[in-house]
Amino acid sequence: MKKYLCLIVFITVLAGCKTETKKVAPEEELNILEKVALAHGMEHWNKVKEIRFTFNVDRDTMHFERAWVWNTRSQEVRGISRGDTVMYNRKGVDSLSQRADAAFINDKYWLLAPINITWDKDNLTYSVEEKVPAPISNDSLTKLTVVYGNDGGYTPGDAYDFYLGEDFLVREWVFRRGNSPEPSSVSTWEGYKELSGLNISTMHKNKEGNFSLYFTDVEVIQ
Repeated sequence: MKKYLCLIVFITVLAGCKTETKKVAPEEELNILEKVALAHGMEHWNKVKEIRFTFNVDRDTMHFERAWVWNTRSQEVRGISRGDTVMYNRKGVDSLSQRADAAFINDKYWLLAPINITWDKDNLTYSVEEKVPAPISNDSLTKLTVVYGNDGGYTPGDAYDFYLGEDFLVREWVFRRGNSPEPSSVSTWEGYKELSGLNISTMHKNKEGNFSLYFTDVEVIQ
């Protein structure tokens, strides 16, 4: 394995990599996690064989990017950053691949967080508030707060406030490290694209306009 350089994780997340999709009976009432996941295309997940994407961050004059290819069936992952390549399998992460896996989990969470929260449902608690002013737009939105448990993952105990539209698509979110009352970061969710049934936000910006995190070369292969 080549040395994997320049690991930059702006928001490290706990999210595991369970990829089961819960099938909900028509008569069963959906909880808000399921409604959010379905709005972002969860019902199409079982058809997905591979996802390719490039994770980009622009902060002031700095640009950083890394590209990933993820085989969702075999769990093989290939990452490329500044000319260095790493390949590993998520079923057998070891001391050599752990750093790359932490970066992958971070980037994948940004890409798929609205679906990922249903995969992580056994390791989180959540609460809902209606008609809460969003931190950037000040729009009155539904606030879904997700708090991860203190065991497992790379950064246990983190919290996320998802601000949802009436269609249950994420419009903004707040990341709070260790469930701190103060936000660690706040950004938009915009630039949605439908790719093989998945609704993916490709652009995230802060209020000040000096930070953007975005995805390019996104492919969802069925």
